[in-house]
Amino acid sequence: MLGKIYFKARDFQSAYDAFITVVNSDVFSPSEAEALLWAGKSLHKLGRPDEAVALTGKAIRIPGLTDEIKIELFKLRFTILAELGDRLDALRAVVFIANNDSDQSSRDSYRVRAFDFVESRLTAQELEVVAKSSEFSFVRGPALFRVGVQAFEQRDFSAARDYFSDAVDLLKTGDIAERARAYISQIDSRRQVDTRTVGVVLPLTGRYAPIAQKTLRGLQLGLGIYGADRSDLRLAIIDSEGNPDGARRAVERLVGEDHVVAIVGSLLSKEASAVASKADELGVPSIALSQKAGLTEIGETVFRNSLTSEMQVRFLVRSAMEQLGLRKFAILYPNDAYGVEFANLFWDEVLSRGGQITAAQTYASGETDFADPIQRLVGRYYLEDRTSEYRAKLTDWYKKQKSIGARQKPPDDLFSPIVDFEAIFIPDGTKAISQIAPTLAYYDVPDIRLLGTNLWNADDFIRRTERHAEKSVFVDSLMQNDAEFTKSRFYKEFQKVFGETPTAFEAQAYDAGLIIRQALASGVRSRVDLVERLNRLSGFPGALGQLNFTGVREISRPMVALTVDQGKITRLDSVSQATPSSGDKPIKK
Repeated sequence: MLGKIYFKARDFQSAYDAFITVVNSDVFSPSEAEALLWAGKSLHKLGRPDEAVALTGKAIRIPGLTDEIKIELFKLRFTILAELGDRLDALRAVVFIANNDSDQSSRDSYRVRAFDFVESRLTAQELEVVAKSSEFSFVRGPALFRVGVQAFEQRDFSAARDYFSDAVDLLKTGDIAERARAYISQIDSRRQVDTRTVGVVLPLTGRYAPIAQKTLRGLQLGLGIYGADRSDLRLAIIDSEGNPDGARRAVERLVGEDHVVAIVGSLLSKEASAVASKADELGVPSIALSQKAGLTEIGETVFRNSLTSEMQVRFLVRSAMEQLGLRKFAILYPNDAYGVEFANLFWDEVLSRGGQITAAQTYASGETDFADPIQRLVGRYYLEDRTSEYRAKLTDWYKKQKSIGARQKPPDDLFSPIVDFEAIFIPDGTKAISQIAPTLAYYDVPDIRLLGTNLWNADDFIRRTERHAEKSVFVDSLMQNDAEFTKSRFYKEFQKVFGETPTAFEAQAYDAGLIIRQALASGVRSRVDLVERLNRLSGFPGALGQLNFTGVREISRPMVALTVDQGKITRLDSVSQATPSSGDKPIKK
């Protein structure tokens, strides 16, 4: 009684002394177990957790404890052990409470805490202890599942399957049991491989459907589904519907139902990671067709056949600096993922080659009025930064006014632009360029090379930009009307089969299909064999020239620098490299 009075008064040392006197008395007391509980609480308040744990450990071994006292002892042990970081003993305590407390709400609450420990607090080694010991009761099944996931991620699929199977046997039903069964199905699917079936994931409906259909036709020709040189391969096709979740489900279906030996896709950046990561998780080699950066870093089964942003920038900068002799550049780019990525790559590549970036300016994605971004780029927007120069020009202008009736308001173009660069890199589509190029000329920046990406190699580029695109430079894997391309076997065969003129999309998909087809024809009988075969690819005759997989599983492909000469897209190396003419300046309104 005295101990409880001291405890209530927060005199925890006196409370402990009173309680421990009961425990240490030579005379037996029926309150000894309760005194140990309160002595433990007092030690906890005094900041002596190790002693408190030892006391409660002694107390729970006393015969004939009431259920109420035992539960309270375990609750105290759980609190202290959790604070000390002794996770396994803390879990033992919380499991006991969840199984034995007379209060249903309390049991439910501690059951949730037990699951939280298994889900997020235990180390890999601690999870294994829980998974192998029956003393952990209802959390053993979830622990088995977690250990199974760890083994799966480490690609120890045999051990993972055993863990998942044990989890299902213990749990029978519920969300974790269903997830374990799904993993078992995935592992079993890995062992079933149809080396005559290839899967493809593409956005066949929605905004990107036309490009996806082009890609599909190229892949079909490469695999020998159509054409004069047929194969016995089968193509399993699933529409991703343009979203990552659909892409992941597509991969699961292709592996689980069709047992594909490889997967091709996807085109879209937002889907490409989903396809690559899920396929790699399932041990299926995949060839991505997206330009998204870092795709092949996902795993060793991920390959890519696409004209990446890094490839384009490297070749563009080399062409600009070595062929044209340019050294100083500006960057005008949209503030979106595409623009920022290309701008950063371009900046780094120019600096690495000893060039200079003298100006850079961003604009909103989808912008239609480029007056402000361009004026910022050439120093005509923030006039306060050029105050002394402005005053000098203003004084000179007033001196030239010959009569009182002369115009008294200075013109807007009193300031000349600061153009300390020889070319502007603009990583955006043809619509933006068609508005940027004439705006540059309007603000007296007409004699500048415009540099761009393969987005400019399009049928509407010349029509949209008119004379303002003259002498612009951009890169791609092909020029549509290049004789080397139009005379190729792929070009002729594609026209014959589909009655259409192929583009880069068809060509890269054709190459992916042909690579897989020839690898399978060489005797590949498993997904592992196919990965090894792809890693050794060298000097492969693709649609546009020889292909090789680099050390990071990217296809190194031929590229061409393009320009506009006399209103036509042509190879840069086929025309004179004179400075672009200024053309006629637009009339200012």
